[in-house]
Amino acid sequence: MASQIVHFARLSDRDRKIATPLPKLVAGDRLELHVRDAGGKERTLPIPPSAAAAVEALLAHMLRGERVAVLAEDQELSPSEISAILGISRPLVVLRMDRGDLPFRYVGKHRRALLKDVLALKSKLDKRQTAMEALAEDTEDLIETYGL
Repeated sequence: MASQIVHFARLSDRDRKIATPLPKLVAGDRLELHVRDAGGKERTLPIPPSAAAAVEALLAHMLRGERVAVLAEDQELSPSEISAILGISRPLVVLRMDRGDLPFRYVGKHRRALLKDVLALKSKLDKRQTAMEALAEDTEDLIETYGL
């Protein structure tokens, strides 16, 4: 699958104020999308129950002011796109690929990695960051308690 540009979207403050969150959906609820084109023609599109949770989560994140992107798990990403997801530089992404931390393949001369592998690495990096923050907090407590 060819790489597509990772596009993060965010609601403006104005849009966040006028939008309302979806009510919590329960079994049997249906979600429908009402679309009105520029000519005034309106269509109703049913959203399958399996996709309703994703729509609900997407809107909830956007209403909190977070940037979101929708990608398929088997989406292939370039190092630049991966750097946007991981919040690290592109050269560091390439280094992680070269070290074997992030599986990838070449498409011509270009590196591509699967989104699911990028998210697995992100999870690992997030756990490591959490552990480092806990260690730093423990160290600060020791310094305050024992004056080390």
